[in-house]
Amino acid sequence: MRKLLFVCSENRLRSPTAEAAFSEFSGVEAIGAGLNHDAQTPVSGDLIQWADLILVMEKSHRNKLTKKFRDQLRGKRVVVLGIPDEYEYMQPELVSLLKVRAGRFVQ
Repeated sequence: MRKLLFVCSENRLRSPTAEAAFSEFSGVEAIGAGLNHDAQTPVSGDLIQWADLILVMEKSHRNKLTKKFRDQLRGKRVVVLGIPDEYEYMQPELVSLLKVRAGRFVQ
């Protein structure tokens, strides 16, 4: 089972969409989390340890994640997907973009 942690700011639009889209894949467990203090599901050290791969939406997320969780990230791969905060939850264009940019890491 491949465990994917998707990270954005608020965990309201992009990462929950990624969680829903990739949870449908066979052999994949996906969780979305956010870096802001008021995120629906905040990123935690436990989630980082759980994940096989961490996929962040923007470079700023990687920077913030690295600053906050440097020790827990040792040995973890963090991938920047380059997906801006301009989509609604489960918007078809967002789902397609996620599947293209993150899909290659699921194989």
